[in-house]
Amino acid sequence: MERLSRHDLRHNLKLNSAHEFCWGFGMAFHTTYAIVPLFLKQLGAPTGVVVSIAGLFAILMALPQLFSALMGRNIRNIKSVAIGVHLLVWPPIFMMGFVFAFFAPTGPTAWIYYYTCFILYGISIGFLIPIWTDFLRHAVNDDSRGAFLGVSFAFNSVGGFLGGIIVKILFSSSIIFPKNFGYGFFIYLLMVMIATILYLDLRIKSPAEKRPHKSVGDFLSETKMIIKTHIDFRRYLIARAFLTVIFPAISLYAVFMQEKFGFDISTAGIFTILNVVAYGLSSYLSGKIGDRFGHKMAIVFSFTMHLFAVLTALFTTTMFGVYAVFLFLGFGLGAFMPASMNMVYSFAGKNDSKLYMALVDTFLAPFILITIFTAVYISETFGTAQLFWVIAILLCVGLAIMIFYVKDPSLTEKETERILV
Repeated sequence: MERLSRHDLRHNLKLNSAHEFCWGFGMAFHTTYAIVPLFLKQLGAPTGVVVSIAGLFAILMALPQLFSALMGRNIRNIKSVAIGVHLLVWPPIFMMGFVFAFFAPTGPTAWIYYYTCFILYGISIGFLIPIWTDFLRHAVNDDSRGAFLGVSFAFNSVGGFLGGIIVKILFSSSIIFPKNFGYGFFIYLLMVMIATILYLDLRIKSPAEKRPHKSVGDFLSETKMIIKTHIDFRRYLIARAFLTVIFPAISLYAVFMQEKFGFDISTAGIFTILNVVAYGLSSYLSGKIGDRFGHKMAIVFSFTMHLFAVLTALFTTTMFGVYAVFLFLGFGLGAFMPASMNMVYSFAGKNDSKLYMALVDTFLAPFILITIFTAVYISETFGTAQLFWVIAILLCVGLAIMIFYVKDPSLTEKETERILV
């Protein structure tokens, strides 16, 4: 694959950073760790629904990914397709805003309106992810991928920081519930539209050699080959399976803390600000460290921060500890995105990165489902505190597997290149 010039790389970094800024600003009004759980609780959704929301989002994203990778196996114009799949996200966000800003449903079934939109939203994101992953691979050179993604996701957090301020203002205003959330969803839609348009001017590199046409049979054979022969990739998936326990924790932090301290719902804006500040710093450092020392280190850091968030939620007795929970969560989420994407690129090598990304999320989906059902049962039977203890133990197991049994593919690749030279 050809290399982009330094000028093109700077151009792409500016555009992708602006793109991520818009997504971060918009998503401040729809975070699965604070806004969505509190919104559902306010609408009167069952506890099981609130607990499951972050995990459900991951499952919904996973459902269409293999199909998306299959349909995109012979893409020639990756930019047009990437922009096209971004358009799929617009309708469900519009429906969220339209229903709650103008009709403002309340009552025991009001949460179902939002839940339906949320399901469509999650599936649309799932169609987007494999194509977007492959698209970004064409927008940056391999040796600067970590820094490129780290800086871009740092701007995502800058957008989230500013969005969090607006969330605080919006939810503290005289606009009644649930219209305030509906207006927030419309702001999210506007930012996603701007982000999509920005990609029109992104410059991409073309493969040095055109890939041969891949049939459905070829796609399935390649999938089976990866699963059977790529042992270290399988170990990575096993470690990630244990680490899926973060999803019920993410859904419960805001609700669990509110039950403890009784703060106003507008405090979610402060949580968002703290989270995205940590997210931005962590994203930047994750990319830099990954390029130099390997991206597995950043993955380990990410889930260690999630462990700290869980333990802090268990032991805190002050609002300072509540704020620390969302700082740790931000560090964990921020380090994860650049590291996990680069791990996929490194595992894929010269193969189809769309397929590897789809395999990761598809493999994890049933484990997330098990985690959700188990978390709901433990939470309702024994209490949220006991659930957090189980999550902490399983996080330790997943981290041990990742540290001691998974080899960093980027370091292995560099070592191979050094030996050959």
